[in-house]
Amino acid sequence: MLESLDLTLALPREEYMVQLARRQIQLRELGWQVYRQKRPVIVVFEGWDAAGKGGAIRRLTEKLDPRGYAVYPISAPEGEDKTRHYLYRFWRRLPPRGQIAIFDRSWYGRVLVERVEGFCTEDAWRRAYKEINSFERQLKDFGAILAKFWIHISRDEQLRRFRERQKTGYKAWKLTTEDWRNRAKWPAYEQAVEDMLLKTSTATAPWHLVEGNDKYHARVKILSTLVELLSAGLGYEPADPLKKLRRK
Repeated sequence: MLESLDLTLALPREEYMVQLARRQIQLRELGWQVYRQKRPVIVVFEGWDAAGKGGAIRRLTEKLDPRGYAVYPISAPEGEDKTRHYLYRFWRRLPPRGQIAIFDRSWYGRVLVERVEGFCTEDAWRRAYKEINSFERQLKDFGAILAKFWIHISRDEQLRRFRERQKTGYKAWKLTTEDWRNRAKWPAYEQAVEDMLLKTSTATAPWHLVEGNDKYHARVKILSTLVELLSAGLGYEPADPLKKLRRK
């Protein structure tokens, strides 16, 4: 599935700025509808290290009402979360009706990092596919709108971004020894990703694959997909600011 993605797709900066503003304005309008209709919304971001998840989330939330969303950066479980079922910490972070929850990494860690690094047994991560599908089906049955994004970049592009982070002072904190260790296990992670996409992209909660070598293209694709999903889920079509400008 990953090999079918065209990582050469790119967007010129001028077009990016236009489309970014367009989609952000539409998402702000849809965010108001989420609140009015009292629908819970869950957005999941997964992808390679340095794929651009944080940048995409920043553009997604830039024009949303800050009272209407929460972002959850997920790392290794600690404290009470560590002593309970792995889905527990996600159940307690689910959004109330009328709110948006954005997960920077998610319950899919069970079938990705925990699988590859041996943090759980093989029986546990194999069982997790069914558990996750059931979990997401319950969310949809409750009325939640669920969007799942995998941001894909090439191995060469990841290396370029790692080196850029090393040389840039305000970005250096993002790069850790764990990132380099994960990179060394790229084939194992790639197989885990392929299995995840195959077994958890369901009619209820499909994965949306994003070509991420060009960050401009990736961000606009994510925001455009969210506009489509929210419009369909809410039964509401936001105004297109570009059409308004053309009429003027």
